[in-house]
Amino acid sequence: MLSPKVKEEISKRIQFYLQTIKDFELPDGEISFILHIDGNQSEAWTNIRNMSERDVPPPEILIQNFTKD
Repeated sequence: MLSPKVKEEISKRIQFYLQTIKDFELPDGEISFILHIDGNQSEAWTNIRNMSERDVPPPEILIQNFTKD
């Protein structure tokens, strides 16, 4: 539904906004979230979650995924 670039931009903005709230129930630093967006058709939807280094697999795992039969 949305391009990866648009999802990343939305994720960064939400993360920034959440970090400015300074609520005692929110952790310091990175805040995990998932945003679900429904489109105008039942099959049009997307999930956006926070982007972090822990979500990016090491390069060797990416290579293995592309080379599997």
